Amino acid sequence: MAIAEPDRSRPTALFTVMCYNVLCDKYCTRQQYGYCPSWALNWEYRKKGIIEEIRIYSADIISLQEVETEQFHNFFLPELKRDGYDGIFEPKSRAKTMTEQEKKHVDGCAIFYKTNKFTLIKEQLIEFNQIAMANAEGSADMLNRVMTKDNIGLTALLETKEVIWEHGKPPENQIRQQIMVATAHIHWDPEYCDVKLIQTMMLMWELRNIIEDTLQQFRPNTATARDINAMPLLLCGDLNSLPDSGVVEYLTHSKVAANHIDFKELGYENCLKKLNPNIRDKESLSHSFRLGRAYNNSEIMPNTNYTYDFKGIIDYIFYSKDHMNLLGMLGAIDDEWFKQNKIIGCPHPHIPSDHFSLFVEFEMPLPRTTNSTRAIAQSKR
Repeated sequence: MAIAEPDRSRPTALFTVMCYNVLCDKYCTRQQYGYCPSWALNWEYRKKGIIEEIRIYSADIISLQEVETEQFHNFFLPELKRDGYDGIFEPKSRAKTMTEQEKKHVDGCAIFYKTNKFTLIKEQLIEFNQIAMANAEGSADMLNRVMTKDNIGLTALLETKEVIWEHGKPPENQIRQQIMVATAHIHWDPEYCDVKLIQTMMLMWELRNIIEDTLQQFRPNTATARDINAMPLLLCGDLNSLPDSGVVEYLTHSKVAANHIDFKELGYENCLKKLNPNIRDKESLSHSFRLGRAYNNSEIMPNTNYTYDFKGIIDYIFYSKDHMNLLGMLGAIDDEWFKQNKIIGCPHPHIPSDHFSLFVEFEMPLPRTTNSTRAIAQSKR
């Protein structure tokens, strides 16, 4: 579905993004998905459908969740390297306490990128349980509810290459524009909406720290060195949160009420002060990013998770409104197809995960007065 035309008045980086929870083998059981034939739940069968879907869309940046450690190293990475990708991966935090054999089956998050269009500059793991422990401030709820969940986020600082630019070539010193790509898999249990919201706040707090460090490293002594919105941000993930949740409100509107119902009136107030950059606002908790949300119309994608007992939107792509324009999105599978084939939930022999993939196209026009130009000019003084 086309949304807008690209800006042809100046050089523009055009790229596509895929976000996909592939449903790791460990969770894909007959007990959970009894409506799906056993042979269609088998990983050896499902992985063919998953990699086929990834190859059909051939996105420039791919964010995956529920990737098993062994499958990343033995399947996803070698398969996608053949298609011109490289990738990074981190398992959930529990892997650190396990033997090498046990670690193989721990799932985590992965980011892949086409090597002809991007260079990986650096990567960073975000461990929510470690941030919870460092900010518990005597809160039993932070220790017992948040710290005990081992969900993670993962970031990749990418830099554009010449081939990604359309409508003219940028000056040589402006070809390499940086994008911070982040992915996360937030805790799943609906009874822990407080944990989901706090993990998301931790994610944005840590992204702010990572981006501030990156700007100081690559753009010291420039006007943008302290402005986190100077860095284009792409955030993809399975947030396990519906569009009317505190999580999505927080990301979309840059703030959420300090007494939001999702906090469950639990004792987090002191812990969250550190995660809130606007300490003068006592009524709300905020972040400083200016984000747009792809798929913000449920008519385009009514569900991203489709099982027998739950159907809803829980997967998202957010992006920096200051730097990126949304050009198009892949729509949903035709509802009539589900009805005609009497499909009551996924996985299904023709749909290898219980999630649908999100696929979008962005443009990132070259800034008219670029930050890199200012940085280079100042570095020559």
